[in-house]
Amino acid sequence: MRILFTSLASYGHLYPLLPLASAARDAGHEVLYATASDFHPTLEKAGLEAVAAGLTLQEAFNLLFAGDTRSRYEVPEAELNEAIGKAFGRLLPTRFMTDLAAVLAERKPDLVVYEMGNPGGAFAAHQAGIPAIGHGFGRVSGGGPMEHITEQIDAFAAELGLTGSSKLFWGQPFVDICPPSVQAPAFLAGAQRVPLRPVGWSEPGDLPSGVEGRDRGRPLLYLTLGTTGASQAHLLTSALHGLAALDADVLVATGPAVDVAALGEVPSNVRLEAWVPQSQLLPHVDLVVHHGGSGTTLGGFAAGVPQLLLPQGADQFTNADAVVAAGVGAKLVGDELTTDAVRETAGRLLADSAVEDAVRGLAEEVAGMPSPEEVAAQLPQYA
Repeated sequence: MRILFTSLASYGHLYPLLPLASAARDAGHEVLYATASDFHPTLEKAGLEAVAAGLTLQEAFNLLFAGDTRSRYEVPEAELNEAIGKAFGRLLPTRFMTDLAAVLAERKPDLVVYEMGNPGGAFAAHQAGIPAIGHGFGRVSGGGPMEHITEQIDAFAAELGLTGSSKLFWGQPFVDICPPSVQAPAFLAGAQRVPLRPVGWSEPGDLPSGVEGRDRGRPLLYLTLGTTGASQAHLLTSALHGLAALDADVLVATGPAVDVAALGEVPSNVRLEAWVPQSQLLPHVDLVVHHGGSGTTLGGFAAGVPQLLLPQGADQFTNADAVVAAGVGAKLVGDELTTDAVRETAGRLLADSAVEDAVRGLAEEVAGMPSPEEVAAQLPQYA
């Protein structure tokens, strides 16, 4: 069977699909993966055939704000939300749908697996008469900019004759990598879910020296704000100094956009790394402090690690709410994010036996979900 996977061109949208795509390939299916060419080197490292389609997120917003000299933070929230709705609900789906139409006509896949942020995959499959299923990258949530996106997507889908609600992915099967206990109740009640264990994927690489085989009697705290945002150096600085005040070792993944020099002099128990193989690292840490991205959130669930979330945008706020509701962590939002608050909250999470119990229970729930190999074996029934 020939299967085409497609996602938006960002690590947060790409990585969650790679375990299932790889398992489908290993099961003997011919697997193609369509996304913008900037991310083809990652697909090649995963051993998958890459096909060019769509725009990167940066390209989409450059088109929407062409000639606009304002910084992101100078754009009023209402205007920014409207632009986000147009980007994800109309511009990106249109480009993906156009590019994928040619790919589908030439390669003739039996099934399209589209990531939930890329409805253009669903639209292209619908127009070509090819069965399609959705694939999540985390918790399915609404509110904020999502309402603008949903409005645009629903209008677009109606124009194409695709019936049903985009909030339930038009009744199509949906590969859900979020454990049910933290998934949105409305989605659980109405979606045609295909559960899949969230399995982290990161580019091959070695763990920082000293992580494996270390003395587990001294906590290792991991801090990351993901792969975006050169302007986040001040957040990293506040958080790392708060964590460094604890009797622990602190490992900071600064990401590609942050100028390490902007962090200033760091305490002796803090180690800075531009990049780490996060999926390999998480089982070795005692607390993860992060921005609330879906990949890190689900990775923490699977690894059984308490979490302190510092959400900045998008679905990060609802992820933070879900972490708090599940009893597996805490959040600091806006002005709450101070060095002292990070120190106090992280220290409490490390010492709280109720959090430890909740984390263990959620990790057991994740471990009981079907593996990528098990779900790959089900894919022919959807073709």
